[in-house]
Order: sequence, then structure tokens, then C-alpha cells
Amino acid sequence: MPAPDDLRRLIEDARTDLPDLAPLHVVQRVMSINPDSVLAIAQKHNFDAARPQGDGFVACLMLNAAGLAALKTGTLDVSDPPAAMLAGQHERPAGIYVWAVYARRRLAGGVSLVFDRLSSPTYRGVDFYARAATPEGADLLTTLGFTVRKTGCVDLYHFARGPKTEAAPLYDSHKPGGAGTSVAVARNLEDLSRVIALRAAVYMAEQACPYEEEFDGNDLSATHLIGYVGDEPAGCLRIRFFADFAKIERLAVRAEFRNTRLAFALVRAGIELARVKGYRRLYGHAQKRLVGFWSRFGFRIFDGAQELVFSDFDYVEMLLEAEPHPQAIGLGADPYVIIRPEGRWHRAGTLDRSRSRAVTRPSVDRTVAAR
Repeated sequence: MPAPDDLRRLIEDARTDLPDLAPLHVVQRVMSINPDSVLAIAQKHNFDAARPQGDGFVACLMLNAAGLAALKTGTLDVSDPPAAMLAGQHERPAGIYVWAVYARRRLAGGVSLVFDRLSSPTYRGVDFYARAATPEGADLLTTLGFTVRKTGCVDLYHFARGPKTEAAPLYDSHKPGGAGTSVAVARNLEDLSRVIALRAAVYMAEQACPYEEEFDGNDLSATHLIGYVGDEPAGCLRIRFFADFAKIERLAVRAEFRNTRLAFALVRAGIELARVKGYRRLYGHAQKRLVGFWSRFGFRIFDGAQELVFSDFDYVEMLLEAEPHPQAIGLGADPYVIIRPEGRWHRAGTLDRSRSRAVTRPSVDRTVAAR
């Protein structure tokens, strides 16, 4: 929650881009009902813990049942929401309306982190709703996984958050026969064939990339993620690992599936997988026209970043400095975890199951081996 002076400054700054933003006194009244209604966000490399100040913010209306019903019928006055339609700080809301997002350029990557923060028992499983004030806002909501539906004359965006369950990580979320988008690690030659077909369709067919430039000799030394829509392979991503950073690259989504959130899921899965492997620095070459897209995940053009050209496109270096993953695999981890299949460290594998067998082939006697 921003301090009063910081809130005043942020509201004034935001009004240039969001002229319909509610007046300061209305925002203050909403925060008096529920202080969680406004959360400030800041760029990590500019943040001063001694003098914390936000560079942007996400404002939400914690709606009770009456407020959510009014939102869906288009009768809720979001410019001056009645107190009777808002849930208090310790009440579980019926829905969370994203009231305003002020996150320019690189800061947009922090918006999803704010949404993740609203996962305490009070808010867990409560759906998000939003309206887009600008075309950029509509793009951001779609990237974050919101879907749009008509409500009267207004497009209402919705993000369903089901009850919290013990789910597989995003990079191992594909289950045959399932619906929606999911991601899996490529583990065999058939999977690699899927990756080749996907990238040939996107890069070679659509962008006229030469074969030898698209298949550059790095595919057999990388981890590949495959994105699915239902059971249909629809996209892919490549990750290569270096000494102190991982490189995210070769993101491709088939044209007919670009109206889904699959690109978002693939990038988030790639970042998560690299973090679980202990990497905190994620590096990439972004086409200049797509810098805004990558910024939404926390990537930024760093000091000294170089521009480069290859395969007829112009690129710029970008970097994401991520927080340590709480389950990062390192020395001292369970050795059985380390020998599990890539991306399936969360569940027992074939070699785990073999441990129940008795030792029938003990270490070879040196005198026998020397004969």
C-alpha cells in the first residue's frame, strides 16, 4: 500500500495516461474500506528501501456479491463505487475488479506479480474482472490471460481463478485429453519433430527464414517447451543454459492460435523452469517491435545492451533478473530429484522406483576388473 504522499503523486502522474481515473478522494475512500485496494509497484534496479516509492500501481475494487452483480449488469458506477458494494479488508470478496493499472513500459512486467500477491486465503480463488481503458490495456489483459465477453455495451474481461489445488508446474501442465492451453517439455524424438514442424510453419513459412538459419545447430543442446491447445501442438520455446544465465529464444505460436494466451504460458513456463534449475538471470534477443511484449514479463533493455541484426530482423538484448526460486535445485538436493526427467523434478521417476530393488550388481572387485 503506498504512503499518502506517494499515492497522491502516483494518481497525479497516472492521470495523463488515464484521464478517467477516479479522483484522489474517491481512491482514498476505497482504501479506507480495504487497504489492499491499491498496491504500488517499482522497478527493482531503481528501488530504494530507505525511501520506498512506487513507479506505478494496480488499483482494485474488492466487490461483494451485490457489487459483482452490478458490475456484470453494467450498473456499477466504478468512478465512485458505493461502499455498500465493496468488501472490507477481512471479508472475502465475490470478485476483484481491476480498477486501474498504471505501469508504463518495463514496469508492466510487475502487474502479474501483483495479481499473484492477491492469493492469501481471503482472496484465493476469487476471479478477476477488468475493462480496458486503452488498446494497450486490452493487449496487457489478454497477455495476462484474461478473456473478453460482452456485457451490455461494454467488453468485460474475466480471469477465472479456480480453487487452489496441488497442480503440476506450468512447464509440465499438459495432460492428454485436456482442454485449454498447457505446456510440456520435449523429451523424445517425436516431441522434437513437433518443435521442428512448429518452427518451420512460423519462421520458415511466414517469415521466409532460410532453413540453415532457423535450425542453427543448437537444438540438440537445448531444452524445448511445447505449448498445446487441447491436444494440438500449437507453439514452442527454446531455452539454452550457460554458466550464469539462461537464454530464452525461438518463441513460436501458430497463426491460428495467436488469439489464445499460449505465448504468455510458454514464456512464463520457460522462466519458471530456468528458475527451478537455479538460474536468476534470463537473457534474450528481442525483435525491436516486440520489446513491449517481453517487458510484460520483467525483461528490460539493460545498460550497455547491444543491438544486432540477423535473419532480416533487428534485435536488442534484454535481461530479466528474477528472484531465487524457493525450490531451486542445487547441491544438497535429493539426488533422486536430480536424476529425474527434465521438468519433472516434482514427481518420482523410473529411477526412483528402481530403488526398491535389492542390489544384485555390487561394485566390481578391482582384482577381477584388472584381469
